[in-house]
Amino acid sequence: MPIKLPSFRPRRDAYPPDLWTKCPSCGEMLFNRQLDKVLRVCPSCGHHFRLSADARLGLLLDAGSFAERDAGLQSEDPLGFVDQKSYPDRIAAAQLATGMRDAAVWGTGSIDDRPVAICVMDFGFMGGSMGAVVGEKVTRAAEHALAARAPLIIVSASGGARMQEGTLSLMQLAKTVAAIERLRAAGVPFVSVLTDPTTGGVFASFAVLGDVNVAEPNALIGFAGARVSAGTIAQELPPGFQRSEFLYAHGFLDRVVHRTELRAELSSLLGFLVARTVPAADETPPGDVLGLPPFRPLSFLSNLAERVMQMEPEPSSPTNGNGTGAPPRTSPPTRTGSPPPAPGSQSDRAERRPTPEVELRSMEELEPASTDARGTSAEPADPAAPETAEPVPSAAVEPPEAIQPPPGAEAIPADPVESPPSGAGDQAATTAMTAPSEESRRG
Repeated sequence: MPIKLPSFRPRRDAYPPDLWTKCPSCGEMLFNRQLDKVLRVCPSCGHHFRLSADARLGLLLDAGSFAERDAGLQSEDPLGFVDQKSYPDRIAAAQLATGMRDAAVWGTGSIDDRPVAICVMDFGFMGGSMGAVVGEKVTRAAEHALAARAPLIIVSASGGARMQEGTLSLMQLAKTVAAIERLRAAGVPFVSVLTDPTTGGVFASFAVLGDVNVAEPNALIGFAGARVSAGTIAQELPPGFQRSEFLYAHGFLDRVVHRTELRAELSSLLGFLVARTVPAADETPPGDVLGLPPFRPLSFLSNLAERVMQMEPEPSSPTNGNGTGAPPRTSPPTRTGSPPPAPGSQSDRAERRPTPEVELRSMEELEPASTDARGTSAEPADPAAPETAEPVPSAAVEPPEAIQPPPGAEAIPADPVESPPSGAGDQAATTAMTAPSEESRRG
């Protein structure tokens, strides 16, 4: 009878995914149940595997304290996007694989009896991509934290914006950042936990805006891939420049915390980060969180314009006898080329003096300083003398110019023209006009 030998089958390289997991760092095969007991951290090399949203909530929050909000939100297909399969089919497959409606879940809970608002992303749901639902949940979590003045914790694990929703997914960057900025202005703490991976639009929006940014070891954190970043700046980048340890060494992160110590670290941070107390209504105006008076641009500009107008005097314009404006008169040119009136004359003082709407001037103020036959200016009137404001005749008569004699002859001054007597003011004006002629006659 022949002896039957046992057959030896080749060793299988593939293992059931629900029983064993191969560590990508050290290559050791890890039993899944044993891996779950150590929070899915490789006991050999310390590699941190990715966690689901439910496992993350159970790790950070007190047992039984989580209450989910807005669980019924679900993405639609506004663009009718189709690649290898339609967008609704991808959503249905991700929901079946993860048991979640979308890539994020938010709600309220407590860490060591401290109430918090928390939002957790799951990379297993379409790579944790941020669409309209994820952006809305992050925004609602921030708004609830602002209303309850409770700390906000966001655990990010995403590949970026969801391309199947196009511009709608990019709009979530601005919406989430605006919600986080309102939270910061109100003095409510926000702790951001960055896990592997945190890239793309999530990295470019709310994930790095925390009051304290905490990351897990060896987490991939960056906007684009290493090759894209190096090709954009045309330079060779150092190895591991997108890992959490490198970012922590260069000041981009505040903490790199092992997963087993993450809950205690958050509890310690929440003990220091306390929401700022809201001032009483009678102390500061509503909407002012800094206790400063509100700034009103229109009122500020109006007050500034009024002050400038008060500092600048209105320019005076000479008036005639009827009270209407008249152009300024200049001294007539002489044949001997006499210079203009000297500064400080009575006419200059009259121009600098602010005048009312209707002001009567004497002939002495309206006429320029006269010159003698040699071209020299006459002596200005005494500034200490009182100025008279007498009515001025409607037609002012100017003195005729002196006649230039031939060379070697004596200059013959012209006879002054006397104006009709109209009072003491007119006589003073006539005397002032004839004074230069008398001086030139003596010369």
